[in-house]
Amino acid sequence: MNGFYVITNRSKLAAEKEARFIKSYLEERGKVCYLQGDDIRQRPDGVRYTDAAKIPSDVECIIALGGDGTLLHASRDLVDTSLPLIGVNLGTLGYLAEIELSNLSHTLDRLIADDYYIEDRMMLQGAVITASGARKEDIALNDIVITRRGRLRVVDFHVYVDDVFLYSYRADGIIVSTPTGSTGYSLSAGGPIVSPDASLILLTAIAPHTLISRTIVLPDHVVVSVEVANERYEEDGGAEASFDGDTFLVPGKKGRIVISKSGKTTHLIKMNHTSFVENLRKKLGPN
Repeated sequence: MNGFYVITNRSKLAAEKEARFIKSYLEERGKVCYLQGDDIRQRPDGVRYTDAAKIPSDVECIIALGGDGTLLHASRDLVDTSLPLIGVNLGTLGYLAEIELSNLSHTLDRLIADDYYIEDRMMLQGAVITASGARKEDIALNDIVITRRGRLRVVDFHVYVDDVFLYSYRADGIIVSTPTGSTGYSLSAGGPIVSPDASLILLTAIAPHTLISRTIVLPDHVVVSVEVANERYEEDGGAEASFDGDTFLVPGKKGRIVISKSGKTTHLIKMNHTSFVENLRKKLGPN
């Protein structure tokens, strides 16, 4: 690789320092490296961290400095560019952003030498459809979460798969997750861990009021629809949908959230073919 673009989460104290180090390190070796500029402070609608239109045409790789959230936001901003991403962990867990500062130089050397491979990760597309037919759409790499809005109370959710009624949950929310997201919120809600190279849709209830609760694993070709029961909806409450913890969309009365596999994918750069197993042990195993 010869052209790099560094996305920086400026809420991380070390981020700008490390970004300058990456730029200097790469340029000393004859490569091109751009740093994300102050234009992120005036972001167009739909842009979370990065305006894809401002990335130079000679960029071949995106380096996300921050944590898993930074990489998630970048993956959604840049999904139409087909550029591969790699995350450098400046956060806590760093499950997706798996490169640590201690081996940053070695990782850069391997990127320069084209010593890496790329994993294509499934994404979800979701549409919030109101009773009037208005439609708002977004995508997610990890999950789409439908939760209560307003005061604390349980909500009744009706779930359909390919327009066939599946189940009614009285719960705090519903998580619709990709395999990549199986190690995120879905896991903390009791969902299974799924290898990220799988192509499945996971359906997990959040704190359901039932004696038995199990995640439902669905094939990737189905369409999942979630409705909020009218009798549980309130003007100051109801439910909302979030995409990778961002872009909250409120369905409204008689609204629904329709979720399916996206035709778009995220391309993650990996340095080790056994990284999923190693990450599972290192990040989620006992200390």
